[in-house]
Amino acid sequence: MKNISQALEHLKKTDPRFKLLIDTFGKPDYKPNENYFEALVKSIMYQQLSGKAAFTIYSRFLHLFNSKDYPSPKQVLSFPDPDYRSIGLSRQKICYVKEIANAFSDKKIIPENIPKMEDDDIRNLLIKIKGIGPWTVDMFLMFTLNRPDIFPLFDLGIQKGFTLFFQLDEIPKIQYMEKQAEKWRPFRTTASWYMWKLADDDFQW
Repeated sequence: MKNISQALEHLKKTDPRFKLLIDTFGKPDYKPNENYFEALVKSIMYQQLSGKAAFTIYSRFLHLFNSKDYPSPKQVLSFPDPDYRSIGLSRQKICYVKEIANAFSDKKIIPENIPKMEDDDIRNLLIKIKGIGPWTVDMFLMFTLNRPDIFPLFDLGIQKGFTLFFQLDEIPKIQYMEKQAEKWRPFRTTASWYMWKLADDDFQW
């Protein structure tokens, strides 16, 4: 992501506690992924699974194609469902992966157009694909495209980190979170990264 230093300075000005988080966890290391098909397929496979289980299934998926290159949408569509079931992929996720492959194959998604699109336009495009919900779109915008101002309100890790950051007794209402995060604009992606770090770490103020 561009302007990471600017984002950090902005967050420190909005709340001095960000300085402590930055000193503790360092700077975010954003690495954009230019293969949008890969990013969306991987996000589907990792949904609702532990990291280890998801990694195992995803590795088996890649091994099916026996190639150094990532499989194309047409290659993914060419394999019958039993092959995907054999690697541990659920019927529902097979359906979702093939829906994504169809969207790319049928040119409903044109990768070259995505970098030029606004966040909301990308959201409206992807949400039409079965299996892709708001959370998946947020992760795509943040970690694939490195868009700077995304705040996934319904992510449990974000909610936990937010609760710790503001030293609340319980997870607050979405409206409260949305209002408080307004001052983090236009760098809510970076603020979200620190909320996740805070939720994952046994951190004490």
